[in-house]
Amino acid sequence: MTDMETDSEADTGTDTGFVTSTRVFYDAIAEDYAAMFEDYLAATPLDRAILGAYAELVGGEGTVADLGCGPGRGTAHLASLGLRVFGLDLSESMLAIARRENPGLRFEQGSMLDLDIPDGSLAGVVSWYSTIHTPADRLPDAFAEFHRVLAPGGHLLVGFQVGDRPRHHDRPFGHDVSLDFLRRRPDDMAEMLTRAGFALHSRTVREAEEALGESTPQAFLMARKPAPAAQDVRPGTA
Repeated sequence: MTDMETDSEADTGTDTGFVTSTRVFYDAIAEDYAAMFEDYLAATPLDRAILGAYAELVGGEGTVADLGCGPGRGTAHLASLGLRVFGLDLSESMLAIARRENPGLRFEQGSMLDLDIPDGSLAGVVSWYSTIHTPADRLPDAFAEFHRVLAPGGHLLVGFQVGDRPRHHDRPFGHDVSLDFLRRRPDDMAEMLTRAGFALHSRTVREAEEALGESTPQAFLMARKPAPAAQDVRPGTA
């Protein structure tokens, strides 16, 4: 994985500036990007372990949304782990690859800030590097939307690069596009998730894999939408 990692943003929101630039960027580089990261999961056993642990937490019941699915490799991996999963992305070019490579899975175009998904209907939400182009002041909106669509007891997995300064990519693969890749601090992300109503389950930070072109640590947060507390009803009480 490089600092172009990993999946494209699935976000339309109301700020058309960052949304449009994100969609244009990934539409332009989709085929090159998919080829570059074709074997990413095979080369990152810890990342596979995180996805495996997440799949065990969610279990086989209910539907999982892979938001910002890019070319669908993560979606396919989650499906291989027994999850009933579909992918959603902003980029139609990325979705074309995902559908081509995974004809048995469902992929949709959409916005993670305005999901066309009923309240409380999902067992899981995966945001695997899909918030890395979302401005910091819009992250609470995204996390609130994740919380809304999850059922009580549902699980969230968020992956992102660690750091304070963005990295700017200009003319990747020779295409005339550019985009900022935003890095976050795990403590800040965990605090925002807590404020959105999630209970943090785990946080994992691994060092950069220089052999894969990474230049910054990678973080993975798992959180849960709490289930309502059971009402304490005792004999003789109302």
